[in-house]
Amino acid sequence: MVIDEERPGRVLAGLREFYQAEPASTAPEDQGAEAALALFHDVASTVPAYGSFLAEHGLDPASVRTTADFERVPLLVKEAYQRRYALPELCRGGRLDACDMVAVSSGSSGTPTVWPRSVLDERLVAARFEQVFHGSFRADERRTLAVICFALGSWVGGMYTAACCRHLAAKGYPITVATPGNDVDEILRVVGELGPHFDQVVLLGYPPFVKNVIDAGLGRGVDWARYGIRLVLAGEVFSEQWRDLVGRRAGMTEPCHDSASLYGTADAGVLGNETPLSIRVRRFLAGNPDAARELFGDSRLPTLVQYDPVTRYFETHEGTLLFTGDNGVPLVRYHIADEGGIVSYDRMLAFCRKYDFDPLAEPRDDEPGTAGGGDDEPVTAGPRGAPVLPFVYVFGRSLFTVSFFGANIYPENVTVGLERPGISDQVTGKFVLRVEEDEDRDRHLSVVVELAPGVPPDPALASLLAGSIRTELLRLNSEFAHYVPDAYQTPAVELRRAGDPEFFPPGVKHRYTRPE
Repeated sequence: MVIDEERPGRVLAGLREFYQAEPASTAPEDQGAEAALALFHDVASTVPAYGSFLAEHGLDPASVRTTADFERVPLLVKEAYQRRYALPELCRGGRLDACDMVAVSSGSSGTPTVWPRSVLDERLVAARFEQVFHGSFRADERRTLAVICFALGSWVGGMYTAACCRHLAAKGYPITVATPGNDVDEILRVVGELGPHFDQVVLLGYPPFVKNVIDAGLGRGVDWARYGIRLVLAGEVFSEQWRDLVGRRAGMTEPCHDSASLYGTADAGVLGNETPLSIRVRRFLAGNPDAARELFGDSRLPTLVQYDPVTRYFETHEGTLLFTGDNGVPLVRYHIADEGGIVSYDRMLAFCRKYDFDPLAEPRDDEPGTAGGGDDEPVTAGPRGAPVLPFVYVFGRSLFTVSFFGANIYPENVTVGLERPGISDQVTGKFVLRVEEDEDRDRHLSVVVELAPGVPPDPALASLLAGSIRTELLRLNSEFAHYVPDAYQTPAVELRRAGDPEFFPPGVKHRYTRPE
């Protein structure tokens, strides 16, 4: 294999395009389907695995001419596509070496799933970070210290986030990046030593871990308000009450501008991000549960973000999300299995106005829907924070996993902990996996376990089960081992008698997870 002499030119051209572009604030929604159709034809002709996949499904790419035809393209799922073909065959030209890096996520078996990417893939994700740093944090006007609090290593969060923040710095933003990773002591040291030299400090990490950092700092006398704290969060759905609580502790005063959640995956990086507009809408819906139920079809409040349909085209399938996007492994109609849906920009504004709420207008003194009882006044989105982009809402994969400190925890991981000698004969193997929030808004892993018939509840057995589950989670799930702090790794185990009507009703198909 010889050096790719054309690659430097492609990379330079792509980066130049990103570095010279104005921050994106709009993208015509109808162009998303056209872009997805064009990507489909490119992938069909350049990616060996995808060409074989279509042939096996009897689909001639030439027959897909219109956006209506695109809906006939078979869905991609990880088990039948990414795990079936050799990794190089999933890349353009069958060349894994055309990608610069790999990101890793743990699967249900604990076996890492590898996702290659190139520096040109990073620019698409960096654009989402730019929308947050420019539109919410005004980082073009403020000296900003970006502190990466995600775990570092092959996992997608830390390295990808650091790379994207460095792209913003290279573009000219006065941003300096520090990478302490998920080490609380080192994060506090970095903030204390470097924070005074900047106008604001942005902590980027998983919501429960960032809260731990804030609380640990308060315990050590850190005056967070003096650092102009901002938060970039990812990996989990959190409540607006949680946003208010953490905001107060961190000295943040503008809930719609001081934090932003990302909707991201190891499969394709960041797919969408909160904006001041989406946060203001979500806070309104948090205070108006009937409106939220009408819009989302569920009593749960999902993550609500905006996205660029040209680079990440979303569709829905039976209440779950599909997306099409270019990456080191290009994905077309990829079924990520997240529960959720999409709402156009115009429809969202019309829906809010039907409830006498205009998210683009100046807030009234009597405006409802801050966060269901908080004292903070909602902040108008403003021109920067109101991109003309569609919305996607995400409940997460509640039927299959729970997310804890950004780690996907699978029922299969827990099952092994119940099958160890000395344990398996005392339980049925059924359990319910949950993440619960206490009065202080800290989150804890909970496992409700069904006892075998005739076995009484015993605190000693609960403790034994908790230790066994923790051991297997650490062994099988690398995300859990690297993302979840030691103090939170042992689950709270609750024992229920066989056939418990609340958790284990007889004759009903069992679900191993339950919506939060």
